[in-house]
Amino acid sequence: MERDIFKNISPWDHRYSLKEEDFQALTSYYSEEARVLYQAQVELALVEELHAWGYCPERVVWELKKAVQSLQVEDVYREEEKTRHNMRALVNVLVREMSLEARPFVHLTATSMDIMDTADALRYRQAQENLITPVLKAVLEKLIELSLQEKDTLQAGRTHGQHAVPITFGFVLAGYVQRLGRALENLQERAGDLRGKLAGAVGAYNAASFLLEDPVLFEARVLERLGLQAAPVSTQIVPPEYLLDYMHSLVAALGILADFADDMRHLQRTEIGEVGEYFSAGQVGSSTMPHKKNPINYENIKSIWKTAVPRINTCYMDQLSEHQRDLTNSASSRFYVDIPVALYLCSCRLKHVLERFFIDRQSMLDNMKKSGDLIMAEPLYIFLAVRGYPQAHEAVRKLAMEAREKKQSLFQTFQEKEELKPYLEEMTEQQKSILGNVGKYTGRAGEKTEEICRYWLAKLRAGEI
Repeated sequence: MERDIFKNISPWDHRYSLKEEDFQALTSYYSEEARVLYQAQVELALVEELHAWGYCPERVVWELKKAVQSLQVEDVYREEEKTRHNMRALVNVLVREMSLEARPFVHLTATSMDIMDTADALRYRQAQENLITPVLKAVLEKLIELSLQEKDTLQAGRTHGQHAVPITFGFVLAGYVQRLGRALENLQERAGDLRGKLAGAVGAYNAASFLLEDPVLFEARVLERLGLQAAPVSTQIVPPEYLLDYMHSLVAALGILADFADDMRHLQRTEIGEVGEYFSAGQVGSSTMPHKKNPINYENIKSIWKTAVPRINTCYMDQLSEHQRDLTNSASSRFYVDIPVALYLCSCRLKHVLERFFIDRQSMLDNMKKSGDLIMAEPLYIFLAVRGYPQAHEAVRKLAMEAREKKQSLFQTFQEKEELKPYLEEMTEQQKSILGNVGKYTGRAGEKTEEICRYWLAKLRAGEI
């Protein structure tokens, strides 16, 4: 069936995954088709293990495998109109083309949530491995490259939107390298710990125990076929914390991308102009102001972050399930996919932006000069304090105010004060040099940038993330 993107309800489909490769990649794991096909994979693994334990002949496996390969989700939905039960509809469609002798073994000993929870764990894990991890690695690699490239590029540090003390732009980027690297590690760990189950209607292996001598081992073997582990104990559902932890990690990673986008958006302001994103020849920034070059990609990332983050509240609310299980997460859990989809699309967008990232080093220097040497008030205060000058902080604050009023340098104002001349005489030439050159007061920004980038680069090259 050819899709008409303009008749879709979700903006994911009709706006944000217009590239066919993005759409195909996302639908492979997060679509309703993927949801049903992954459930069919679990049903097949169950029958394969029943055969391995001698409960059904091999032809049952082959018949079910053929049915899974030819499965059409539309047929399952039509069947559900009759059954009013999604899993029974899937089983009915699967067995429809199977022999009468083979049919009884499909779904044998399983309850619906055995199949559904296990299928969700499998698809989310594989999507992490095949979609999210690769694009986040690409973003991380580009950030490392830019960070090392700009490790000595002088920039005014900013706190509360005001100039603070000098840093380097590479150091700014290295902070995001560290955060994103750690987030990627956490995502892989949480995805790797997603669990399945085949413990029956209340988690106590009632049905399996009636048939099998060791139902716990049987569960482990079925899940092993899928590359999963069983939760140590379940009710009718896998304990929700496994998936909740993973979803939380997705949101945390998305927040890092949004924070970076917001920082770069502000640095792109006309009055700052320290960075820029690629603007194509025919691109329009405003419908009425032809000169505008808006930071559309950074704004898009932040906007999608605002859309996806509230979904985590649904995950937290679904943590509660009455007794061995109620059905209040049946509809809400279908919307979880918004979170990984958002992270994937934002990661792809940021990767594209970073490949055309523009850095205006001269603008960074010019902006620094707007504060003159007032930005060096901190080292002057520290010098006076260690020399025993009483209320050194207050003294330098007043010096800074006076320097602003006189429109002269802080160091010159300091030198003019008679009561401070004894301290000036104690100052070494190196200290005077630092106070007179903001570029020398960057602490360990360059060294820290190198350290952080080399650490994560080594992990990437070693395949540790």
